[in-house]
Amino acid sequence: MTQILLVEDHEELWDFLSRRLKRRGFEVELAHDGQAGVDKAKSLRPDVILLDMNLPVKDGWTAARELRGDPGTARIPIIALTAHAMSGDRDRVLQAGCDDYHPKPVDFSRLLEQIDAALLKRDEADEA
Repeated sequence: MTQILLVEDHEELWDFLSRRLKRRGFEVELAHDGQAGVDKAKSLRPDVILLDMNLPVKDGWTAARELRGDPGTARIPIIALTAHAMSGDRDRVLQAGCDDYHPKPVDFSRLLEQIDAALLKRDEADEA
């Protein structure tokens, strides 16, 4: 079963996303701040990380850079979840180490497509 680490501090969003992802057959682990997200990513080694960029304790930008700098988590796909939808925000997210960007409010169908694409890309890289 594909494991997703959802790092999100807003209860309504993590509740909505975790329930919908579980119904789609994913195993979902939650973290509610950036430091907890980094710690869980290092211990669990999930298949995909959905990372809010505006988090308490450690923001998503810092968490993404830290995960990319650790050999144990460097290859885990990270999809940024952010309310920032301004010009240039996508580039900033990618430069921070995320593999993809999903603006809020969440379009669940599009997010599922991004998760599938991230898993496919990871699997292709593992085969190479």
